[in-house]
Amino acid sequence: MSTIINADTSNGLKLTSDTSGEIQLQSAGTTIATVDSTGIAMASGKLLASTGPAFSAYLSANQNIPTSTFTKIAFNTELFDTDSNYNTGTYAFTPTVAGYYQINAITILSQVLGTAIIEIFKNGAALARGNQQTNSSLQTTRGMPISYLAYANGSSDYFEIYAYHTTGTTEESLGTSRFSYFQAYLARAA
Repeated sequence: MSTIINADTSNGLKLTSDTSGEIQLQSAGTTIATVDSTGIAMASGKLLASTGPAFSAYLSANQNIPTSTFTKIAFNTELFDTDSNYNTGTYAFTPTVAGYYQINAITILSQVLGTAIIEIFKNGAALARGNQQTNSSLQTTRGMPISYLAYANGSSDYFEIYAYHTTGTTEESLGTSRFSYFQAYLARAA
């Protein structure tokens, strides 16, 4: 037996107590989770809801990226933003829950001849570099992905994505939800 906390649909909250040291959380008599000294165990088929921010934004139109200049990518259209932590005007993600965030981004640069780089910036400074490619003889479209796990303090830390290339002319970051996107979610609260 265990102590049962049941949100009953006809009689409200019901509490059935014992001395087992285990607690069952129920809804309408169906066990959702069990809590004991080892932690929380979810019932089969039940999920513990996420409590942290998550978003996905993309570049809706092509963006010019000048040569030899780190340029912030204007991910200006949201697919979703669970906690309103992404700003489509500044293109920055500022999570409001302290913890470790999985950050993913990709952009595709057209006709790059030379080095192409994508970077995650944290608080205005380079944090992680992804997919640096150098090719001096073949002009090609470059897909540049990056994935990184980073800590955010939940109040002032913010993340942005920048692109860079050495082609010699301005190139375009290709805009659509399939080609250029920026996403993040809380992987673990602090």
